[in-house]
Amino acid sequence: MDRMLDVLEKDGKAGIEVTAEFSGDLPNGYEWGILAGLNEVLPLLKDGNLDVWTLPEGSVFRSEDSNRVEEPVLVIKGTYREFARLETPILGILSYCSGVATAAARVRVAAGDSPVYAFGIRRAHPALAAVADRAAYLGGLDGFSGVAAAKRLNLKATGTMPHSFILVYGDSEMAWAAFDKYAPQDVARVMLCDTYSDEKFEAVKAAKLLREKLYAVRLDTPHSRRGDFEHIVREVRWELDQAGFRHVKIMVSGSLDEYSVHRLKLAGAELFGVGTKVAASKPVDFSMDLCEIEGKPVSKRGRFSGAKKLYRCVNCLSDYVVPWDEKMGSCPKCNGKTHEALVKVIEKGKLVSLDSVREARKRAMGQSKKLGLQSLIEDKS
Repeated sequence: MDRMLDVLEKDGKAGIEVTAEFSGDLPNGYEWGILAGLNEVLPLLKDGNLDVWTLPEGSVFRSEDSNRVEEPVLVIKGTYREFARLETPILGILSYCSGVATAAARVRVAAGDSPVYAFGIRRAHPALAAVADRAAYLGGLDGFSGVAAAKRLNLKATGTMPHSFILVYGDSEMAWAAFDKYAPQDVARVMLCDTYSDEKFEAVKAAKLLREKLYAVRLDTPHSRRGDFEHIVREVRWELDQAGFRHVKIMVSGSLDEYSVHRLKLAGAELFGVGTKVAASKPVDFSMDLCEIEGKPVSKRGRFSGAKKLYRCVNCLSDYVVPWDEKMGSCPKCNGKTHEALVKVIEKGKLVSLDSVREARKRAMGQSKKLGLQSLIEDKS
């Protein structure tokens, strides 16, 4: 990029006025994604002379609108030299953060009202730990295990005991008793119950040891011993109930995604820890394309030329892309009111709008719940 810009500067082309659009191809055939990463992207674009429009962070977006035109989620207008070097970092931020937030949102929809926690930072480089947890929280998960994100977001990290903790004691009951004795009282007593013996027997032992103090048992059964994980959950629920411990919840973890969460919830699981399938989810394949040069429509092959606006129906959330100077009427699908979905967030280099992670999370949860996943879940079940 430096070499290219040097050529443009020497040839008098770097100061040309352009319009750039960012759009993303969603992975795995997903119908919608969650936009995340604007907290890092927008500060990169301020302090110059650029104008920037974007979907608010936490918004759902699609690869294409209802008429199969690619959807712009971010639009930049200004001189090319002002943001050319930022193309790669912007794409990287949006691609990773939106991929994690999208995976988290899908799990959130599948879990319904059941608590879900992000346990996946061991599947990402430590430099990405806080980024991954923030994106997972934005997508709708209830918490995360990483202390870095907790400090940045002023939230409390949430985690449970590892198998190594129990192995150090050499006895599950000794480990559970030690945890109960020394862990802060405001920490929920969630005991890992699959280290040495059958899950249902360890679960009942833990319940008899802690009685009313036991909040949940966690099952993290490895694949080599898992068999029918849903049946194991049903067994544990049955034995706990038979022993008089109906108050004890069942938490499950280990390579969970939206489909397994849905099935395990039906089997009786009430708490979920998700890791790899969220923190190491497939990124959204974002790209940046110039669509105008000095006010004239341009495009590379396979793209639609000219600056565009994105309209969204307030009722059914259907999307429609129109030329920049056009306006959209009512929604052709449901006759609902449409509105311009792209919001001006930077004006002449001044940052005028940046939502908090909590505002973005609320938006993501509301829109993803409205769109739902029921047909996909039924297909995979």
